[in-house]
Amino acid sequence: MSNDAHSVPPEEETEAEAASDAHHDDAAESGETTRTPSAEEVREQRDEYYDLLLRKTAEFDNYRKRVERERRELLHSAGAEVLEQLLPIIDDLERALDAVANSDTDGDDAYLRGFEIIRQQLLDLLSKHRVTPMDVLGADFDPHFHQAVVHEPSATHREGEVTEELRRGYMLGDRLLRPAMVKVAKRE
Repeated sequence: MSNDAHSVPPEEETEAEAASDAHHDDAAESGETTRTPSAEEVREQRDEYYDLLLRKTAEFDNYRKRVERERRELLHSAGAEVLEQLLPIIDDLERALDAVANSDTDGDDAYLRGFEIIRQQLLDLLSKHRVTPMDVLGADFDPHFHQAVVHEPSATHREGEVTEELRRGYMLGDRLLRPAMVKVAKRE
């Protein structure tokens, strides 16, 4: 009778036990078995997730760097376009300065000083944005930096030497903003 006293009659089963038994019965009927993965399988899955995390982190880092580089290039090219539009103004001012300097009248000193001040302000603005004029006289012709408009025979200059600057060229940092228009010597 001691066995009967400790055994629970089937009518008094708890709902949790009934649900658990029902789940096991369903799994057994469908052929499914629930098993816990081995430690090796868990490590492999962990390693796969870690590898995936590393790859996604690297992809995101590359994406961030690419977007930052594209943003800098966009700002750089937009700034270069505006700065390039200022260059003809400087050209005109320099031509005006040359014309006033070559004139015979003394009353042009005030105009000359005014033009020089304006030109210097524009050159200061350009240099603040890393735009620098190129020195081309006496240099060898380089099609990457010079635009040859005239080839003149010359006995005093070497072949391919820039003899005259017709329009000044400018660099934006280490990048060409506008090539210099030049005359190039050729042997007679």
